[in-house]
Amino acid sequence: MTAGIHLTNHFLIAMPAMEDPYFAKSLVYIAEHNGQGALGVIVNRPIDMTLSALFQSIELSSAPKGMGDRPVFFGGPVQTDRGFVLHRPLGDWQSTLAVSPEIGLTTSRDVLQSVERTGHPSDMVVTLGYSGWAGGQLEREIGQNAWLTVPADPRILFELPCEERWASALELLGIGPANLAGQAGHA
Repeated sequence: MTAGIHLTNHFLIAMPAMEDPYFAKSLVYIAEHNGQGALGVIVNRPIDMTLSALFQSIELSSAPKGMGDRPVFFGGPVQTDRGFVLHRPLGDWQSTLAVSPEIGLTTSRDVLQSVERTGHPSDMVVTLGYSGWAGGQLEREIGQNAWLTVPADPRILFELPCEERWASALELLGIGPANLAGQAGHA
């Protein structure tokens, strides 16, 4: 990891010139970034599956009232058959990566069983798959102007509709989508 770059609990905002179909116009929440690489989940690309359908497919009775219509997201191209739950509060689940004092990324079924029983954690983004980068890879991509970075805002993750998340993350940097050029310049 390049000295001074620590992107855990940050957003990666795909630049308009991003040609990779997995990441074009995506907003990625980075759950872990260290010398071995980075792990994150895309939080603005819903797939054709709701929480109700997911619960049924993993043999849970049903998503709580008002939550069943929530979309499941494409989290990235790695392990697309595996579920990842980004949630707040942090909680105490079997397999949770504590991203911050208030946000966790859980891969164990017990977090969804809790949602089934109690409706909590209600602040959550459920993805299939994740996004991963080898050591130094993400830093190179940032250096090539593929991504903008900004500290994550939980409000964007858990309170905004998914179609507003990318532009809202840009606004954290004081940039509107119309202000971004298709190609970044180099001096």
